[in-house]
Amino acid sequence: MQLKLGLTGVLSHEVTESDLATRWRNDVPVLATPVLLWLAELACMRAIDGCLEPGAMTLGYGHSVRHLAPTPGGWTVQIEAELVDMTDKLLAFEVRASDGRETVLEGRHERAVVDRERFLSRIERKGCAGGMAT
Repeated sequence: MQLKLGLTGVLSHEVTESDLATRWRNDVPVLATPVLLWLAELACMRAIDGCLEPGAMTLGYGHSVRHLAPTPGGWTVQIEAELVDMTDKLLAFEVRASDGRETVLEGRHERAVVDRERFLSRIERKGCAGGMAT
């Protein structure tokens, strides 16, 4: 498959205790925004799975989204991503998530297309190949 506008990715996720804001220094037991953002990224990656050139990978580059409503633990969110714009180095997705009752997230996520080996070598140059630098 090739990259082309209109590719879509869908991800369903049941909200577990480890996904809750209570794990992020918040006292409200609802889906945490950082987890929801990560799920949106996963839906975007799913949309382009198998479409990149050999040796290429994508990295999260930017989010312009709104977390619109709470989702309690035990509920399921469905995240949809559509590739709406692209250049050689940047892919833009419209993302939306629903918990079955209302839209809980909407906006745009961008992913940079990079050469995997070059990126890994950049990490090694920072001295982080085996873990965090001290």
